[in-house]
Amino acid sequence: MKAVITVTGKDKVGIIARICTALAANNVNILDINQTILQEYFTMIMLVDLSGSSRPFDALKEFMIEQGKEIGVVVTMQHEDIFNAMHEI
Repeated sequence: MKAVITVTGKDKVGIIARICTALAANNVNILDINQTILQEYFTMIMLVDLSGSSRPFDALKEFMIEQGKEIGVVVTMQHEDIFNAMHEI
């Protein structure tokens, strides 16, 4: 199963490290990643493979949201199918 994760917030040291470490600790593989800084705002979007994770989707989603809160960024996670359905015409 794949998911799309977005991370947004004020730029600061350690955002990528914290999010990627949390994913690695749950055996989640990052398939694609794009990040940029818009003035002082950090934005990142990732396509990840959840098939190696032992956590259920909802538990992993809550875990990632908490990781973001601890460092002051907003993390969202959507199943790839839902993301694709939302963006079809």
